[in-house]
Amino acid sequence: MRTDYDHYTVDIKNLKFTSDNHIVHPKTAIITFFDNKKTKLAVEILGYQENEEIYKWIDEGKPVILDQCYVHNFSLTEYRSTRGLEKKSTVIIRSFQSSSAFYESKFGTDFSFARFEEGGVVFDETHFAYGPVSFNSVFFGDGDVRFDHVYFREGVVDFGNVSFGAGIKKFNNSVFGAGKKDFQYCSFGPGEVSFANCEFDRGELSFINADFGEGNVSFKIMRVKSGKVDFHYAKFGKGDISFERADFGDCRVDFRAVEFNKGRINFNRSVFGQGEITFEGSEMLSGRFSFKRAALGKGSVSFELAEFENAELFFEKSDMGEGDISFLGGRFGLLSLQSCHLDHYLDLRVAHCGYLDLSDTIARDIIDFQPYDQEVMIDVMNLAGMRLLGRIYIDWQDNEVQKMICKQESSNRLKAEQFRILKENFSVTGQYVDEDKAYVQFKRFEAIADLEVQKKKSKWYWLWAWPQFGFKWLVFDKIGLYATDPVRVLISMVFSFLIFTLIYIFLPFIFDTHIVSSLGDPDKLSSVAVAFYHSAITFLTIGYGDYYPSGIIRWISGFEGFVGLFMMSYFTVAFVRKILR
Repeated sequence: MRTDYDHYTVDIKNLKFTSDNHIVHPKTAIITFFDNKKTKLAVEILGYQENEEIYKWIDEGKPVILDQCYVHNFSLTEYRSTRGLEKKSTVIIRSFQSSSAFYESKFGTDFSFARFEEGGVVFDETHFAYGPVSFNSVFFGDGDVRFDHVYFREGVVDFGNVSFGAGIKKFNNSVFGAGKKDFQYCSFGPGEVSFANCEFDRGELSFINADFGEGNVSFKIMRVKSGKVDFHYAKFGKGDISFERADFGDCRVDFRAVEFNKGRINFNRSVFGQGEITFEGSEMLSGRFSFKRAALGKGSVSFELAEFENAELFFEKSDMGEGDISFLGGRFGLLSLQSCHLDHYLDLRVAHCGYLDLSDTIARDIIDFQPYDQEVMIDVMNLAGMRLLGRIYIDWQDNEVQKMICKQESSNRLKAEQFRILKENFSVTGQYVDEDKAYVQFKRFEAIADLEVQKKKSKWYWLWAWPQFGFKWLVFDKIGLYATDPVRVLISMVFSFLIFTLIYIFLPFIFDTHIVSSLGDPDKLSSVAVAFYHSAITFLTIGYGDYYPSGIIRWISGFEGFVGLFMMSYFTVAFVRKILR
Protein backbone atom coordinates (compact mmCIF):
# COMPACT_ATOMS: atom_id res chain seq x y z
CA MET A 1 0.00 0.00 0.00
CA ARG A 2 1.31 3.47 -0.92
CA THR A 3 2.79 5.61 1.86
CA ASP A 4 4.18 8.50 -0.19
CA TYR A 5 0.85 10.25 -0.68
CA ASP A 6 -0.29 13.69 0.48
CA HIS A 7 -4.01 13.00 0.77
CA TYR A 8 -6.57 10.38 -0.24
CA THR A 9 -10.28 9.87 -0.88
CA VAL A 10 -12.52 6.95 0.13
CA ASP A 11 -15.54 5.85 -1.90
CA ILE A 12 -17.85 3.17 -0.38
CA LYS A 13 -19.65 0.90 -2.86
CA ASN A 14 -22.55 -1.41 -2.03
CA LEU A 15 -20.67 -4.38 -3.50
CA LYS A 16 -19.39 -7.46 -1.70
CA PHE A 17 -15.64 -7.87 -1.39
CA THR A 18 -13.80 -11.17 -0.86
CA SER A 19 -10.34 -11.02 0.68
CA ASP A 20 -7.43 -13.20 -0.32
CA ASN A 21 -8.17 -15.55 2.59
CA HIS A 22 -11.85 -15.81 1.48
CA ILE A 23 -13.34 -13.46 4.07
CA VAL A 24 -16.45 -11.80 2.59
CA HIS A 25 -17.13 -8.16 3.48
CA PRO A 26 -20.57 -6.72 2.66
CA LYS A 27 -19.27 -3.56 1.01
CA THR A 28 -16.27 -2.35 -0.97
CA ALA A 29 -14.05 0.67 -0.22
CA ILE A 30 -12.13 2.31 -3.06
CA ILE A 31 -9.22 4.37 -1.71
CA THR A 32 -7.50 6.75 -4.14
CA PHE A 33 -4.13 8.27 -3.22
CA PHE A 34 -2.91 11.68 -4.49
CA ASP A 35 0.29 13.68 -4.17
CA ASN A 36 0.44 17.37 -3.19
CA LYS A 37 -0.22 18.33 -6.80
CA LYS A 38 -3.46 16.31 -6.82
CA THR A 39 -1.93 13.77 -9.17
CA LYS A 40 -3.36 10.29 -8.72
CA LEU A 41 -0.73 7.91 -7.39
CA ALA A 42 -2.59 4.65 -6.82
CA VAL A 43 -5.95 3.04 -6.10
CA GLU A 44 -6.50 0.45 -3.38
CA ILE A 45 -9.63 -1.72 -3.24
CA LEU A 46 -10.63 -3.16 0.16
CA GLY A 47 -13.64 -4.54 1.91
CA TYR A 48 -15.73 -2.50 4.33
CA GLN A 49 -17.44 -3.35 7.60
CA GLU A 50 -19.70 -1.11 9.63
CA ASN A 51 -18.45 -0.58 13.19
CA GLU A 52 -21.72 -1.81 14.69
CA GLU A 53 -21.27 -5.13 12.93
CA ILE A 54 -17.76 -5.42 14.40
CA TYR A 55 -19.15 -4.56 17.85
CA LYS A 56 -21.74 -7.36 17.50
CA TRP A 57 -18.94 -9.86 16.80
CA ILE A 58 -17.36 -8.74 20.06
CA ASP A 59 -20.67 -9.08 21.91
CA GLU A 60 -21.18 -12.60 20.58
CA GLY A 61 -17.58 -13.68 21.24
CA LYS A 62 -16.91 -14.29 17.56
CA PRO A 63 -13.43 -13.92 16.00
CA VAL A 64 -12.86 -10.44 14.60
CA ILE A 65 -11.30 -10.82 11.14
CA LEU A 66 -10.69 -7.58 9.26
CA ASP A 67 -8.16 -8.66 6.65
CA GLN A 68 -8.06 -6.30 3.65
CA CYS A 69 -10.73 -4.16 5.24
CA TYR A 70 -11.32 -0.40 5.46
CA VAL A 71 -12.26 0.51 9.06
CA HIS A 72 -13.58 3.99 9.84
CA ASN A 73 -13.74 5.53 13.34
CA PHE A 74 -13.27 2.24 15.18
CA SER A 75 -13.33 2.89 18.94
CA LEU A 76 -13.74 0.63 21.94
CA THR A 77 -14.53 3.77 23.94
CA GLU A 78 -17.56 4.21 21.68
CA TYR A 79 -18.33 0.50 22.07
CA ARG A 80 -18.37 0.79 25.87
CA SER A 81 -20.55 3.89 25.64
CA THR A 82 -23.15 2.17 23.43
CA ARG A 83 -23.20 -0.84 25.77
CA GLY A 84 -23.42 1.19 28.96
CA LEU A 85 -20.07 -0.05 30.28
CA GLU A 86 -17.58 1.76 32.49
CA LYS A 87 -15.09 3.94 30.63
CA LYS A 88 -12.13 1.73 31.52
CA SER A 89 -13.84 -1.62 31.69
CA THR A 90 -12.11 -4.48 29.89
CA VAL A 91 -13.47 -5.47 26.48
CA ILE A 92 -12.87 -9.14 25.72
CA ILE A 93 -12.11 -9.98 22.10
CA ARG A 94 -11.94 -13.67 21.42
CA SER A 95 -9.42 -13.47 18.57
CA PHE A 96 -8.38 -10.77 16.17
CA GLN A 97 -6.79 -10.57 12.75
CA SER A 98 -6.40 -7.45 10.61
CA SER A 99 -3.78 -7.93 7.90
CA SER A 100 -3.51 -5.37 5.10
CA ALA A 101 -6.30 -3.27 6.63
CA PHE A 102 -6.79 0.50 6.41
CA TYR A 103 -7.83 2.43 9.55
CA GLU A 104 -8.74 6.08 9.87
CA SER A 105 -10.50 8.12 12.52
CA LYS A 106 -10.86 11.80 13.19
CA PHE A 107 -10.80 11.24 16.95
CA GLY A 108 -8.49 8.26 16.94
CA THR A 109 -8.55 4.51 16.39
CA ASP A 110 -9.10 3.10 19.87
CA PHE A 111 -8.31 -0.44 21.10
CA SER A 112 -7.72 0.69 24.70
CA PHE A 113 -8.47 -1.74 27.57
CA ALA A 114 -9.04 -4.64 25.18
CA ARG A 115 -8.25 -8.18 26.19
CA PHE A 116 -7.42 -10.59 23.37
CA GLU A 117 -8.19 -14.05 24.66
CA GLU A 118 -7.20 -16.63 22.06
CA GLY A 119 -4.25 -17.15 19.76
CA GLY A 120 -2.18 -14.41 18.23
CA VAL A 121 -3.07 -10.90 17.14
CA VAL A 122 -2.12 -9.88 13.62
CA PHE A 123 -1.88 -6.35 12.18
CA ASP A 124 0.67 -7.11 9.44
CA GLU A 125 0.82 -4.55 6.62
CA THR A 126 -1.99 -2.53 8.19
CA HIS A 127 -2.28 1.19 7.46
CA PHE A 128 -3.31 3.69 10.18
CA ALA A 129 -3.87 6.69 7.96
CA TYR A 130 -5.34 9.46 10.05
CA GLY A 131 -5.67 10.27 13.74
CA PRO A 132 -4.04 8.92 16.89
CA VAL A 133 -3.90 5.20 17.59
CA SER A 134 -4.39 3.80 21.08
CA PHE A 135 -3.66 0.34 22.43
CA ASN A 136 -3.41 1.70 25.96
CA SER A 137 -3.72 -0.93 28.71
CA VAL A 138 -4.39 -3.74 26.24
CA PHE A 139 -3.71 -7.37 27.20
CA PHE A 140 -2.58 -9.46 24.22
CA GLY A 141 -2.53 -12.94 25.72
CA ASP A 142 0.04 -15.66 25.05
CA GLY A 143 0.02 -15.84 21.26
CA ASP A 144 2.32 -14.09 18.84
CA VAL A 145 1.59 -10.39 18.28
CA ARG A 146 2.54 -9.10 14.84
CA PHE A 147 2.71 -5.51 13.68
CA ASP A 148 5.14 -6.13 10.79
CA HIS A 149 5.14 -3.57 7.95
CA VAL A 150 2.54 -1.43 9.72
CA TYR A 151 2.28 2.25 8.74
CA PHE A 152 1.26 4.74 11.45
CA ARG A 153 0.95 7.86 9.33
CA GLU A 154 0.63 10.61 11.95
CA GLY A 155 -0.41 11.43 15.49
CA VAL A 156 0.20 9.77 18.83
CA VAL A 157 0.70 6.01 18.92
CA ASP A 158 -0.10 4.78 22.42
CA PHE A 159 0.98 1.34 23.64
CA GLY A 160 1.29 2.51 27.24
CA ASN A 161 0.61 -0.07 29.99
CA VAL A 162 0.19 -2.83 27.42
CA SER A 163 0.73 -6.40 28.64
CA PHE A 164 2.00 -9.06 26.25
CA GLY A 165 2.00 -12.72 27.15
CA ALA A 166 4.39 -15.44 26.06
CA GLY A 167 5.11 -15.37 22.37
CA ILE A 168 6.89 -13.32 19.76
CA LYS A 169 6.20 -9.59 19.57
CA LYS A 170 7.07 -8.22 16.12
CA PHE A 171 7.01 -4.64 14.85
CA ASN A 172 9.55 -5.23 12.07
CA ASN A 173 9.75 -2.82 9.14
CA SER A 174 6.97 -0.64 10.56
CA VAL A 175 6.83 3.13 10.06
CA PHE A 176 5.75 5.51 12.82
CA GLY A 177 4.89 9.05 11.71
CA ALA A 178 5.32 12.34 13.51
CA GLY A 179 4.07 12.44 17.08
CA LYS A 180 4.73 10.66 20.34
CA LYS A 181 5.28 6.90 20.24
CA ASP A 182 4.43 5.75 23.75
CA PHE A 183 5.39 2.33 25.15
CA GLN A 184 5.64 3.49 28.77
CA TYR A 185 5.05 0.84 31.45
CA CYS A 186 4.63 -1.72 28.69
CA SER A 187 5.19 -5.32 29.82
CA PHE A 188 6.41 -7.43 26.91
CA GLY A 189 6.52 -10.72 28.81
CA PRO A 190 8.75 -13.68 27.86
CA GLY A 191 9.68 -14.21 24.25
CA GLU A 192 11.36 -12.32 21.43
CA VAL A 193 10.65 -8.61 20.93
CA SER A 194 11.61 -7.07 17.61
CA PHE A 195 11.45 -3.52 16.23
CA ALA A 196 14.02 -4.30 13.53
CA ASN A 197 14.22 -1.90 10.61
CA CYS A 198 11.52 0.39 12.02
CA GLU A 199 11.33 4.08 11.13
CA PHE A 200 10.30 6.67 13.72
CA ASP A 201 9.56 10.20 12.54
CA ARG A 202 10.01 13.28 14.73
CA GLY A 203 8.62 13.18 18.23
CA GLU A 204 9.34 11.28 21.44
CA LEU A 205 9.86 7.52 21.40
CA SER A 206 9.26 6.41 24.96
CA PHE A 207 9.91 3.06 26.63
CA ILE A 208 10.04 4.54 30.14
CA ASN A 209 9.60 1.79 32.77
CA ALA A 210 8.99 -0.78 30.05
CA ASP A 211 9.66 -4.40 31.05
CA PHE A 212 11.00 -6.50 28.17
CA GLY A 213 10.94 -9.82 30.04
CA GLU A 214 13.08 -12.84 29.17
CA GLY A 215 14.22 -13.19 25.58
CA ASN A 216 16.08 -11.42 22.81
CA VAL A 217 15.21 -7.82 21.94
CA SER A 218 16.00 -6.26 18.58
CA PHE A 219 16.01 -2.64 17.43
CA LYS A 220 18.43 -3.48 14.65
CA ILE A 221 18.67 -0.92 11.81
CA MET A 222 15.94 1.23 13.35
CA ARG A 223 15.91 4.88 12.27
CA VAL A 224 14.77 7.82 14.37
CA LYS A 225 14.47 11.25 12.79
CA SER A 226 14.48 13.68 15.72
CA GLY A 227 13.12 14.23 19.21
CA LYS A 228 13.93 11.95 22.13
CA VAL A 229 14.50 8.23 22.58
CA ASP A 230 13.75 7.42 26.21
CA PHE A 231 14.32 4.03 27.91
CA HIS A 232 14.53 5.57 31.38
CA TYR A 233 14.01 2.88 34.09
CA ALA A 234 13.35 0.17 31.49
CA LYS A 235 14.11 -3.44 32.41
CA PHE A 236 15.50 -6.18 30.20
CA GLY A 237 15.55 -9.85 31.11
CA LYS A 238 18.10 -12.46 30.14
CA GLY A 239 18.82 -12.37 26.44
CA ASP A 240 20.62 -10.44 23.74
CA ILE A 241 19.71 -6.84 22.90
CA SER A 242 20.59 -5.42 19.51
CA PHE A 243 20.69 -1.80 18.34
CA GLU A 244 23.15 -2.69 15.58
CA ARG A 245 23.31 -0.05 12.81
CA ALA A 246 20.54 1.92 14.49
CA ASP A 247 20.36 5.57 13.46
CA PHE A 248 19.26 7.83 16.32
CA GLY A 249 19.21 11.00 14.23
CA ASP A 250 19.56 14.15 16.34
CA CYS A 251 17.65 12.67 19.27
CA ARG A 252 18.51 12.84 22.92
CA VAL A 253 19.06 9.20 23.85
CA ASP A 254 18.20 8.34 27.45
CA PHE A 255 19.04 4.97 29.01
CA ARG A 256 19.32 6.25 32.59
CA ALA A 257 18.86 3.67 35.34
CA VAL A 258 18.10 0.90 32.84
CA GLU A 259 18.50 -2.69 34.06
CA PHE A 260 20.17 -4.77 31.33
CA ASN A 261 20.43 -8.09 33.20
CA LYS A 262 22.58 -10.75 31.44
CA GLY A 263 23.48 -11.21 27.78
CA ARG A 264 25.03 -9.32 24.89
CA ILE A 265 24.09 -5.73 24.09
CA ASN A 266 25.00 -4.55 20.64
CA PHE A 267 25.22 -0.92 19.49
CA ASN A 268 27.80 -1.80 16.82
CA ARG A 269 27.87 0.64 13.90
CA SER A 270 25.01 2.64 15.42
CA VAL A 271 24.91 6.35 14.59
CA PHE A 272 24.07 9.19 16.98
CA GLY A 273 23.50 12.81 16.01
CA GLN A 274 23.67 16.04 18.01
CA GLY A 275 21.73 14.91 21.06
CA GLU A 276 23.02 13.87 24.47
CA ILE A 277 23.56 10.16 25.14
CA THR A 278 23.20 8.98 28.71
CA PHE A 279 23.46 5.60 30.41
CA GLU A 280 23.82 7.20 33.83
CA GLY A 281 23.09 4.81 36.68
CA SER A 282 22.36 1.92 34.30
CA GLU A 283 23.10 -1.63 35.44
CA MET A 284 24.24 -4.80 33.72
CA LEU A 285 24.63 -8.01 35.71
CA SER A 286 26.99 -9.75 33.29
CA GLY A 287 27.77 -10.01 29.60
CA ARG A 288 29.17 -7.82 26.84
CA PHE A 289 28.08 -4.27 25.96
CA SER A 290 29.47 -3.25 22.58
CA PHE A 291 29.73 0.05 20.65
CA LYS A 292 32.24 -1.17 18.04
CA ARG A 293 32.58 1.21 15.08
CA ALA A 294 29.73 3.35 16.39
CA ALA A 295 29.51 7.10 15.66
CA LEU A 296 28.63 9.03 18.82
CA GLY A 297 27.85 12.41 17.27
CA LYS A 298 28.12 15.89 18.80
CA GLY A 299 26.40 15.43 22.15
CA SER A 300 27.93 14.45 25.47
CA VAL A 301 28.08 10.77 26.48
CA SER A 302 27.58 9.68 30.07
CA PHE A 303 28.10 6.34 31.80
CA GLU A 304 28.35 8.00 35.20
CA LEU A 305 27.52 5.76 38.15
CA ALA A 306 26.92 2.83 35.78
CA GLU A 307 27.06 -0.58 37.45
CA PHE A 308 28.87 -2.92 35.04
CA GLU A 309 31.06 -4.58 37.67
CA ASN A 310 30.83 -8.03 36.04
CA ALA A 311 30.28 -6.88 32.46
CA GLU A 312 32.46 -5.75 29.56
CA LEU A 313 31.97 -2.41 27.80
CA PHE A 314 33.61 -1.96 24.38
CA PHE A 315 34.01 1.16 22.21
CA GLU A 316 36.63 -0.30 19.88
CA LYS A 317 37.28 1.67 16.67
CA SER A 318 34.35 3.97 17.38
CA ASP A 319 34.05 7.62 16.40
CA MET A 320 33.80 9.17 19.85
CA GLY A 321 32.12 12.30 18.51
CA GLU A 322 32.55 15.90 19.55
CA GLY A 323 31.12 15.88 23.07
CA ASP A 324 32.62 15.13 26.47
CA ILE A 325 32.57 11.51 27.61
CA SER A 326 32.23 10.60 31.28
CA PHE A 327 32.53 7.34 33.21
CA LEU A 328 32.68 9.14 36.57
CA GLY A 329 31.85 6.88 39.51
CA GLY A 330 31.03 3.90 37.30
CA ARG A 331 32.03 0.30 37.92
CA PHE A 332 33.21 -1.85 35.02
CA GLY A 333 34.66 -5.32 34.72
CA LEU A 334 36.33 -4.31 31.46
CA LEU A 335 36.25 -0.96 29.66
CA SER A 336 37.81 -0.85 26.21
CA LEU A 337 38.38 2.27 24.10
CA GLN A 338 40.89 0.50 21.88
CA SER A 339 41.73 2.21 18.57
CA CYS A 340 39.41 5.16 19.26
CA HIS A 341 40.13 8.83 18.54
CA LEU A 342 39.72 10.69 21.82
CA ASP A 343 39.36 14.26 20.61
CA HIS A 344 37.48 15.70 23.60
CA TYR A 345 37.49 15.57 27.38
CA LEU A 346 37.34 12.01 28.71
CA ASP A 347 36.49 11.49 32.39
CA LEU A 348 37.80 8.11 33.55
CA ARG A 349 37.50 8.73 37.28
CA VAL A 350 35.74 5.42 37.71
CA ALA A 351 34.92 3.96 41.10
CA HIS A 352 36.38 0.67 39.91
CA CYS A 353 37.51 -0.93 36.66
CA GLY A 354 39.03 -4.38 36.40
CA TYR A 355 40.74 -3.76 33.04
CA LEU A 356 40.95 -0.46 31.17
CA ASP A 357 42.12 -0.67 27.57
CA LEU A 358 43.31 2.57 25.93
CA SER A 359 45.68 0.83 23.54
CA ASP A 360 46.21 2.21 20.05
CA THR A 361 44.15 5.33 20.83
CA ILE A 362 44.86 8.86 19.64
CA ALA A 363 44.22 11.31 22.47
CA ARG A 364 44.02 15.00 21.59
CA ASP A 365 42.40 16.36 24.74
CA ILE A 366 42.36 15.71 28.49
CA ILE A 367 42.01 12.20 29.89
CA ASP A 368 41.18 12.56 33.57
CA PHE A 369 42.03 9.95 36.22
CA GLN A 370 42.86 12.42 39.00
CA PRO A 371 40.95 11.47 42.19
CA TYR A 372 38.92 14.34 43.60
CA ASP A 373 36.28 13.41 46.16
CA GLN A 374 36.37 9.64 45.66
CA GLU A 375 38.89 6.88 45.07
CA VAL A 376 39.66 5.86 41.50
CA MET A 377 40.45 2.16 41.41
CA ILE A 378 41.74 0.57 38.20
CA ASP A 379 43.29 -2.88 38.51
CA VAL A 380 44.97 -3.06 35.09
CA MET A 381 45.43 -0.35 32.46
CA ASN A 382 46.79 -0.72 28.93
CA LEU A 383 48.25 2.32 27.11
CA ALA A 384 50.22 0.36 24.49
CA GLY A 385 50.43 2.18 21.19
CA MET A 386 48.73 5.34 22.43
CA ARG A 387 49.48 8.56 20.52
CA LEU A 388 49.22 11.18 23.23
CA LEU A 389 48.74 14.65 21.78
CA GLY A 390 46.77 15.91 24.78
CA ARG A 391 47.30 15.32 28.49
CA ILE A 392 46.56 12.61 31.02
CA TYR A 393 45.77 13.84 34.52
CA ILE A 394 46.77 10.93 36.74
CA ASP A 395 48.60 10.55 40.05
CA TRP A 396 51.36 7.94 40.40
CA GLN A 397 50.57 7.14 44.01
CA ASP A 398 46.82 7.73 44.29
CA ASN A 399 46.07 5.87 41.06
CA GLU A 400 48.68 3.16 41.74
CA VAL A 401 50.02 3.59 38.23
CA GLN A 402 52.93 1.17 38.55
CA LYS A 403 50.64 -1.65 39.62
CA MET A 404 48.14 -0.91 36.83
CA ILE A 405 50.81 -1.27 34.15
CA CYS A 406 52.85 -4.09 35.67
CA LYS A 407 49.83 -6.37 36.11
CA GLN A 408 49.33 -6.53 32.35
CA GLU A 409 50.07 -9.74 30.49
CA SER A 410 51.72 -7.78 27.68
CA SER A 411 55.43 -7.90 26.81
CA ASN A 412 58.12 -6.01 28.68
CA ARG A 413 58.71 -3.89 25.57
CA LEU A 414 55.09 -2.73 25.58
CA LYS A 415 55.20 -2.02 29.30
CA ALA A 416 58.35 0.06 28.76
CA GLU A 417 56.59 2.00 26.02
CA GLN A 418 53.64 2.78 28.29
CA PHE A 419 55.89 4.06 31.08
CA ARG A 420 57.65 6.24 28.50
CA ILE A 421 54.28 7.74 27.48
CA LEU A 422 53.49 8.49 31.11
CA LYS A 423 56.98 9.91 31.70
CA GLU A 424 56.54 12.41 28.87
CA ASN A 425 53.02 13.23 30.06
CA PHE A 426 54.18 13.91 33.64
CA SER A 427 56.85 16.23 32.25
CA VAL A 428 54.21 18.28 30.44
CA THR A 429 51.86 18.43 33.43
CA GLY A 430 54.68 19.44 35.81
CA GLN A 431 54.52 16.26 37.91
CA TYR A 432 58.30 15.88 38.04
CA VAL A 433 58.43 13.38 40.91
CA ASP A 434 55.99 11.16 39.06
CA GLU A 435 57.98 11.71 35.87
CA ASP A 436 61.10 10.31 37.57
CA LYS A 437 59.22 7.26 38.78
CA ALA A 438 57.81 6.58 35.35
CA TYR A 439 61.25 7.06 33.77
CA VAL A 440 62.84 4.51 36.12
CA GLN A 441 60.19 1.93 35.24
CA PHE A 442 60.62 2.69 31.55
CA LYS A 443 64.39 2.07 31.73
CA ARG A 444 63.98 -1.09 33.80
CA PHE A 445 61.53 -2.74 31.43
CA GLU A 446 63.53 -1.53 28.44
CA ALA A 447 66.64 -3.25 29.82
CA ILE A 448 64.74 -6.51 30.36
CA ALA A 449 63.25 -6.29 26.86
CA ASP A 450 66.73 -5.76 25.34
CA LEU A 451 67.96 -8.85 27.19
CA GLU A 452 65.04 -10.87 25.79
CA VAL A 453 65.91 -9.72 22.26
CA GLN A 454 69.53 -10.84 22.70
CA LYS A 455 68.33 -14.19 24.02
CA LYS A 456 66.31 -14.81 20.86
CA LYS A 457 69.21 -13.90 18.57
CA SER A 458 71.81 -16.34 19.88
CA LYS A 459 72.17 -19.16 22.39
CA TRP A 460 75.48 -17.56 23.47
CA TYR A 461 73.77 -14.36 24.46
CA TRP A 462 74.81 -14.80 28.08
CA LEU A 463 78.44 -14.11 27.19
CA TRP A 464 77.80 -10.44 26.52
CA ALA A 465 74.15 -9.76 27.27
CA TRP A 466 74.17 -10.74 30.94
CA PRO A 467 77.29 -8.67 31.82
CA GLN A 468 75.78 -5.70 30.01
CA PHE A 469 72.46 -6.13 31.80
CA GLY A 470 74.22 -6.56 35.16
CA PHE A 471 76.22 -3.36 34.65
CA LYS A 472 73.07 -1.38 33.88
CA TRP A 473 71.25 -2.92 36.83
CA LEU A 474 74.02 -2.02 39.29
CA VAL A 475 75.38 1.28 38.02
CA PHE A 476 72.37 2.92 36.34
CA ASP A 477 69.56 1.53 38.46
CA LYS A 478 70.68 0.61 41.97
CA ILE A 479 73.28 3.31 42.51
CA GLY A 480 71.19 6.29 41.41
CA LEU A 481 67.83 5.25 39.90
CA TYR A 482 68.95 6.51 36.50
CA ALA A 483 70.10 9.87 37.91
CA THR A 484 66.69 10.64 39.40
CA ASP A 485 67.68 10.32 43.09
CA PRO A 486 70.76 12.35 44.25
CA VAL A 487 70.32 11.12 47.83
CA ARG A 488 70.67 7.53 46.67
CA VAL A 489 73.79 8.47 44.71
CA LEU A 490 75.22 10.12 47.83
CA ILE A 491 74.51 7.04 49.93
CA SER A 492 76.10 4.89 47.23
CA MET A 493 79.19 7.13 47.36
CA VAL A 494 79.50 6.64 51.12
CA PHE A 495 78.98 2.91 50.75
CA SER A 496 81.66 2.70 48.02
CA PHE A 497 84.09 4.73 50.14
CA LEU A 498 83.60 2.33 53.08
CA ILE A 499 84.17 -0.73 50.89
CA PHE A 500 87.50 0.60 49.63
CA THR A 501 88.48 1.54 53.20
CA LEU A 502 87.84 -2.01 54.39
CA ILE A 503 89.91 -3.36 51.52
CA TYR A 504 92.82 -1.14 52.58
CA ILE A 505 92.49 -2.32 56.18
CA PHE A 506 92.46 -6.07 55.55
CA LEU A 507 94.49 -6.45 52.35
CA PRO A 508 97.93 -6.01 54.11
CA PHE A 509 97.11 -9.07 56.22
CA ILE A 510 96.93 -11.16 53.05
CA PHE A 511 99.46 -9.62 50.69
CA ASP A 512 102.70 -7.70 51.00
CA THR A 513 101.15 -4.32 50.37
CA HIS A 514 100.95 -1.13 52.38
CA ILE A 515 99.99 2.53 52.47
CA VAL A 516 103.26 4.41 53.03
CA SER A 517 103.76 7.88 54.56
CA SER A 518 106.04 10.08 52.50
CA LEU A 519 106.63 12.28 55.60
CA GLY A 520 107.53 9.51 58.01
CA ASP A 521 104.07 9.46 59.62
CA PRO A 522 104.58 12.44 61.96
CA ASP A 523 100.97 12.15 63.27
CA LYS A 524 101.51 8.48 64.14
CA LEU A 525 98.09 7.40 62.73
CA SER A 526 96.83 3.88 63.23
CA SER A 527 96.50 1.58 60.24
CA VAL A 528 92.70 2.00 60.31
CA ALA A 529 92.96 5.80 60.34
CA VAL A 530 95.49 5.67 57.49
CA ALA A 531 93.12 3.47 55.49
CA PHE A 532 90.21 5.88 56.01
CA TYR A 533 92.35 8.92 55.18
CA HIS A 534 93.91 7.41 52.07
CA SER A 535 90.53 6.20 50.83
CA ALA A 536 89.02 9.68 51.31
CA ILE A 537 91.72 11.63 49.43
CA THR A 538 91.73 9.00 46.68
CA PHE A 539 87.93 8.76 46.28
CA LEU A 540 87.57 12.54 46.22
CA THR A 541 90.62 12.82 43.88
CA ILE A 542 92.39 15.21 46.29
CA GLY A 543 95.77 13.43 46.33
CA TYR A 544 97.88 15.44 48.87
CA GLY A 545 100.81 13.08 48.45
CA ASP A 546 101.47 12.64 52.20
CA TYR A 547 100.44 8.96 51.89
CA TYR A 548 100.93 6.79 48.87
CA PRO A 549 100.12 3.15 48.09
CA SER A 550 102.60 0.37 47.63
CA GLY A 551 101.98 -3.02 46.03
CA ILE A 552 98.51 -4.22 45.02
CA ILE A 553 96.84 -1.31 46.80
CA ARG A 554 98.35 0.94 44.12
CA TRP A 555 96.08 -0.59 41.47
CA ILE A 556 93.05 -0.56 43.74
CA SER A 557 93.65 3.10 44.55
CA GLY A 558 93.69 3.92 40.87
CA PHE A 559 90.35 2.19 40.42
CA GLU A 560 88.94 3.97 43.46
CA GLY A 561 89.95 7.32 41.99
CA PHE A 562 87.99 6.52 38.84
CA VAL A 563 84.98 5.36 40.88
CA GLY A 564 85.08 8.51 42.98
CA LEU A 565 85.26 10.75 39.94
CA PHE A 566 82.40 8.87 38.30
CA MET A 567 80.23 8.93 41.43
CA MET A 568 80.77 12.65 42.00
CA SER A 569 79.79 13.35 38.40
CA TYR A 570 76.76 11.08 38.80
CA PHE A 571 75.73 12.97 41.94
CA THR A 572 76.22 16.34 40.25
CA VAL A 573 73.99 15.34 37.32
CA ALA A 574 71.24 13.99 39.59
CA PHE A 575 71.41 16.96 41.96
CA VAL A 576 71.38 19.62 39.25
CA ARG A 577 68.52 17.81 37.49
CA LYS A 578 66.44 18.04 40.63
CA ILE A 579 67.32 21.68 41.32
CA LEU A 580 66.65 22.91 37.80
CA ARG A 581 63.12 21.46 37.84
